Amino acid sequence: MTDRALTPRTARLQRDPRVGRALRQSLALGIGIVVVVALIVLTLVSPGPALPTRLQDGLTLSISVLIESMPFVVLGVLLSIVVQVWVPPGAIERWMPRRAWSRRMVLSLLGMLVPVCECGNVPFARGLMMRGFTVPETLTFLIAAPIVNPIVIITTHQAFGFDDGILIARLLGGFAVANLIGWLYSRHPDPDGLLTERFAASCAFAQDSDAAGGRDRGRRSLAQFVVELRAVMPALVIGSAVAGAVQVLVPRDALLAIGSNPALSIVAMITLAMIVSICSNVDSFFALSFASTFTPGSIVAFLLVGPLVDVKMLALLRTTFRSRVLVGLVITIVLFAVAVGSVVNLFV
Repeated sequence: MTDRALTPRTARLQRDPRVGRALRQSLALGIGIVVVVALIVLTLVSPGPALPTRLQDGLTLSISVLIESMPFVVLGVLLSIVVQVWVPPGAIERWMPRRAWSRRMVLSLLGMLVPVCECGNVPFARGLMMRGFTVPETLTFLIAAPIVNPIVIITTHQAFGFDDGILIARLLGGFAVANLIGWLYSRHPDPDGLLTERFAASCAFAQDSDAAGGRDRGRRSLAQFVVELRAVMPALVIGSAVAGAVQVLVPRDALLAIGSNPALSIVAMITLAMIVSICSNVDSFFALSFASTFTPGSIVAFLLVGPLVDVKMLALLRTTFRSRVLVGLVITIVLFAVAVGSVVNLFV
């Protein structure tokens, strides 16, 4: 009798798509943790014969990207939980302008209050959408925040000052391309169709649970922390591994050889920005090492593209947006960066 009573319930659980999603997320997180531990063991312990040089370099670069990004991802998750669970409903929305274009402009400046790099902005943006902000509004924030946040402004000024207009071009360029992308996707007939099915379901569940108000906020915060890490961490590990592998496989000498050409230098630095996947809080000092070889416009293009569509960022974005959105973002941002870099080279 007991077995018969349990069988239908077991069958329902097996058919429930939420159970399948949870199992897949847990499996992905487990694989991510195993990969991280394996990378650290291979790099630090390295028993027996030494690893081949390229493999060793790839492991080191992957771990450096991962370690550099992880604190900001955790901070972004925590800020996302604050926005989603602890800020009262309507507290943010009542300060927002009513017109769509002015709301997007305000959201593009919100990054000045969120001192995290592009990795942490992804979970924070997910929290905004779970709260009810639209996809175009969130994309505007997501594109602008890695460039207009205070730490990036300070580090860019420390690296370049106001020389060659690099700082000003980066800030104005980041603000402009964010609002351009927000406007473009606001014209989409079905913005919610740009989200992955898994994240769209999470948004619907989060908005339905708002009726609970302040009850069990601690439990909701812990559950949301686990959900966000389970969604983001595997993508971060994979993105870091790809970034390390590409840096080893793509010859950097070929990129440096064309640094003095105004047009080719922009292409080379955009390619480099998408490969190295450096945190936007410190990428200015990396770009500074190329300032004597590459044109100012190419440096600006590097500083615009890197925080927005490098391989690590694309892996994180894929947890939320469909592949066609990523393709559209890459094309728009790269073409915009080429245009801004060309203008800087023309007038500097």
